[in-house]
Amino acid sequence: MLLQLNFKSGKPVYLQVVDQIKAAAAAGALQAGEPLPPIRPLAEQLRVNRNTIAKAYAELESQGVIESLPGKGCFLKENGSPFKREVRRELLTGEVDAAIVQAHHLQIERDDFLKLVHQRLDAFEAKRARALSIPGTAANIGRNDP
Repeated sequence: MLLQLNFKSGKPVYLQVVDQIKAAAAAGALQAGEPLPPIRPLAEQLRVNRNTIAKAYAELESQGVIESLPGKGCFLKENGSPFKREVRRELLTGEVDAAIVQAHHLQIERDDFLKLVHQRLDAFEAKRARALSIPGTAANIGRNDP
């Protein structure tokens, strides 16, 4: 699992970890029952205090996303609450809201904003289609090619 922190974002680091783990679970990058990285190695990898990761894991546990098994570590919960459609939608809503606020501050009109969203979606879909059609690309590995 690859986590990326932005120390200049103004958002607490532990919440960035929480959000990224929830997003990975919602996207299927983490499966139910899969172990999370141990606190100490993850803290060293991210170059943050161990207490920051411990706080993030405690928050995830209080939200019912993970469970801690003494002596074994932390695991994504089987009930899979982050996989529910509502949670995925909630995660995306926060990102969309941030983009809307940013567009407002940049004085981007509604129609221009929506046009840009459509352009970016079209570009993403075109890039994804190209990646799926090229043998040996990361998006195509494991598929049965004719």
